[in-house]
Amino acid sequence: MKLKNSLLSKYLLIILIATMIMPMSFPIISILFYMPLGGLDNDTPDIYQNGTHLEKRWHEEAAKLGKASDEEINQKLNELKKEYSKASMFWVDETGKTQKKLPEDLTIPQNWTVSYSIDFIKKNRGYDADPFTVVAFIGEQKNEGFMVIQVPRSLMASKTEMIREQYDYVMALAVLFILVLFVFVSWVFFYKVRKRLLRLQEAMSKPGANGIPIPLEVEKEDEIGQLVKSFNQMVHQLEMSRKREKEEEDLRRHLIANLSHDLRTPLTTIRGHAYLLNKEPLSEKGKQSLELIDQKINYLGQLIENLLSYTLLSAGKYPFHPKKADIVQLVKKSFAAWYPVFENEGFDIVLGIPDKGMYWQVDTEWFDRILDNFFQNILRHAKSGKYVSIRMEQSDGQSTIVIEDRGPGMGGKSNEKGAGIGLSIVSLMLKEMKIKWEINSMNDGTRISLFFMNS
Repeated sequence: MKLKNSLLSKYLLIILIATMIMPMSFPIISILFYMPLGGLDNDTPDIYQNGTHLEKRWHEEAAKLGKASDEEINQKLNELKKEYSKASMFWVDETGKTQKKLPEDLTIPQNWTVSYSIDFIKKNRGYDADPFTVVAFIGEQKNEGFMVIQVPRSLMASKTEMIREQYDYVMALAVLFILVLFVFVSWVFFYKVRKRLLRLQEAMSKPGANGIPIPLEVEKEDEIGQLVKSFNQMVHQLEMSRKREKEEEDLRRHLIANLSHDLRTPLTTIRGHAYLLNKEPLSEKGKQSLELIDQKINYLGQLIENLLSYTLLSAGKYPFHPKKADIVQLVKKSFAAWYPVFENEGFDIVLGIPDKGMYWQVDTEWFDRILDNFFQNILRHAKSGKYVSIRMEQSDGQSTIVIEDRGPGMGGKSNEKGAGIGLSIVSLMLKEMKIKWEINSMNDGTRISLFFMNS
């Protein structure tokens, strides 16, 4: 697979672009930010920016007001206020009384004590004090009062410093934007990957009408695309396997049906000649041989019938006519036909069939054939136990038919043991009629249970 089609290479490219954009963005943002401000520092300096100059100027103005009247000081303060319009000003006379406040709503006491004056100077003379405060004594003797100017620190920052602060803010926003953009692109990338994987998962978990998943379209030649290709190949193999299995099953069914049909004609001929031989005078040994031939012909005829029935059942072509029937009566009728046979063979017969009817949806002919198969197996393979029991139980809305023998079990030896086609037919019929069943077989007997839900 080419590297350009790899999901890993694509995500590594996203990370690489993000790491490259970060350092490249700094000079670009700097150029874009500072170009419009190229001549800003050549402008006339702001009157608030130089604290030393402001402090010197304030002390000079205060010294000039020695011996000045209150009106003259107030007038001077008004003039300075026009020059420093964003600053706050006031002056206090030699008695500690506030004379002039600019602006008028300035929050200061009307009368100043010595301790308050000292405390005010301590709090506002620090390097980082905000607002920036200058206290200057009026006149040279320092006994004519003092005047104060206060400037907010935000007005004293140089334009360069203000631009630098804005630049830092813009750079922080740019870094945040790049990070958010990287997270968003990564989310979109993995969202699309997840969406494609969920689509593949859904295709795997929801097979089509034929029981096989539907192939998917390969959108991209990446790892997930290769996975989809493998999935489509698996679907194709399943379809081919299902097709071959169906062809083999059809061939097997046709072969069994044709063999069953072709064997019936010679079997009928053999049975006819055996019947004619039975009317001819034969020795005792010849009669025994003829009886054995007749038994084997009957067994072969039944085997052929079973093969044909199994083929039709597995193909779903065996006639099935379910109806509501009394299971008790069906069991009684079937066992009544077999009772003389078991009695002649010396079987110990135990019956537990109730008088009350139990009803279930069954095909009566199928059900009768199932019971015949069970009784016939007991007679053939469990004759040594000389025991047969059939009983019906009912509890919690469920009816159970139990058939037992005391033969050598299904794993024991039997001279008439076949290929088990009869039980395969029974299994198919019971499954079609939705009847559950269990076989418990040991070396001291076999127990067959059929379970019905009462209706």
